[in-house]
Amino acid sequence: MRGFLGLLLVFAVGVWTQKLPTRDEELFQIQIRDKSLFHDSSVIPDGAEINGYLFRDTPKRYYFVVEEDNTPLSVTVTPCDAPLEWKLSLQELPEESSGEGSGEPEALEQQKQQIIKEEGTELLSYKGNDVESYMSASSPSGLYQLELISTEKDTHFKVYATTTPESDQPYPELPYDPRVDVTSLGRTTVTLAWKPSPTSSLMKQPIEYCVVINKEHNFKSLCAVEAKINADDAFMMAPKPGLDFSPFDFSHFGFPSENDSGKERPLMSKSAATKSRLYAGKQNLDLQKVCIGNKNLFTVSDLKPDLQYYFDIFAVNTYTNMSTAYVGTFAKTKEEAKQKTLELKDGKVTDVFIKRKGSKFLTFAPVSSFQKVMFYIHSCLDAIQIQVRRDGKVLLSQNVEGVRQFQLRGKPKAKYLIRLRGSRKGASMLKILATTKPNKQPFPSLPEDTRIKAFDKLRTCTSATVAWLGTQERNKFCIYKKEVDENYNEEQRKREQNQCMGPDTRKKFEKVLCKYFHSQNLQKAVTTETIKGLEPGRSYLLDVYVVGHGGHSVKYQSKLVKTRKFC
Repeated sequence: MRGFLGLLLVFAVGVWTQKLPTRDEELFQIQIRDKSLFHDSSVIPDGAEINGYLFRDTPKRYYFVVEEDNTPLSVTVTPCDAPLEWKLSLQELPEESSGEGSGEPEALEQQKQQIIKEEGTELLSYKGNDVESYMSASSPSGLYQLELISTEKDTHFKVYATTTPESDQPYPELPYDPRVDVTSLGRTTVTLAWKPSPTSSLMKQPIEYCVVINKEHNFKSLCAVEAKINADDAFMMAPKPGLDFSPFDFSHFGFPSENDSGKERPLMSKSAATKSRLYAGKQNLDLQKVCIGNKNLFTVSDLKPDLQYYFDIFAVNTYTNMSTAYVGTFAKTKEEAKQKTLELKDGKVTDVFIKRKGSKFLTFAPVSSFQKVMFYIHSCLDAIQIQVRRDGKVLLSQNVEGVRQFQLRGKPKAKYLIRLRGSRKGASMLKILATTKPNKQPFPSLPEDTRIKAFDKLRTCTSATVAWLGTQERNKFCIYKKEVDENYNEEQRKREQNQCMGPDTRKKFEKVLCKYFHSQNLQKAVTTETIKGLEPGRSYLLDVYVVGHGGHSVKYQSKLVKTRKFC
């Protein structure tokens, strides 16, 4: 220890009483919390990770002492937001260094300058942004110098050094296959899987996995991720020239504000770290970081179709707060399903089904010149929306319920794009016909009111009398009945309210009769019918179908009637 104390005196920069931390584990946890021990210091403590900051093109040197020969040594440098150039060398110590620290101050200053000027023996040099380590199973005692420089920009970095790498193992160990696999790929989701860290499965240390998603590139360290997330955060301000960080101040990398001067800042708690991550994540939506506990399967959702994303997994030792990166991967989400465009044939009825809140696209391209284009639409369930474009210009935009027809001015060699948007309530069904020859309507004309009226006073134990409106056009009307149980309700009736389901879907014994009916006077376009042969005290669902010239039918609104139980 005498030679060790002599070296400490050599390193004192304006503070002659500064001491290096001990590796006595009983004292170590106390010492790493003593910020005065490391503040504004170039000394790397044994067995702890420090945070550092470099100004561009300004080198910085750190020192590490190995007290005895044949000592294991491990030094790990983690670049954060820029590549680093760094060199580790073993310095020759002056033989006259004494443990008593006696002598004139000038002599000690001369010793310090002598050590710094000596190049020493280079052990490792590296240039890049990978997490790189120097490891030796047997190192000589002496003073080790780590020199770092950033030629790109001001940057953060981390350094960890230890003389007991076998027992420390602060970084989570990677499995034999450290790759991240994409097990499932969708338009907006990607499922990732990876093998668990042996630090968790074999050594039973607390490991949590953090998933990082971005659109630019893979990250080689969690330090780089956090530097990117917090690039615009006020807490990430660079320290003023001449000052340095406390290497154990994890809560933020900068120096304290004027309001905080003189106050101790404790190690950041796990809950505070989580809040910091959440806050930072909101500032950079293109880069997301989420920690998921000890699961090794995760589905990333809310992605955009047809975009390439980069995925990284970091194993974090929650006891040491140190992390190791898996080999990241990338994947491109699937394209949005292309809308199939259905081509309408002139004069032919086409059936269309639309999912809830969905859309369908159709085209109509007449082969010859024409003056008019007619669109006939029969919405079978709820109202739908139709939009017709020609040469990018909207010609028609309407909500359609029941049967509607639209006439547009024709244009030679024109192509029409029809967009049909379904209901928000549920799936939609409709029939559509486009034609340049509007001779006969494909669908029968309907009155404004398609309800069936039941006369309560004419109701008997075996019959029910109903009436409905017609039009000026002569059409065929067919009436059907179906017995239902007493629990039949309005919700069930709505499910059976598909107006496009024609008489051909009904059973033969349900048919009551068919008849033709029309009236030039709309005030008198009313017809009545008495349905006989019913059972007393029973409920029946009555349907009226109007059949057009082309054979297409439209169903009126169903009517529930009940015969009298006693007559």
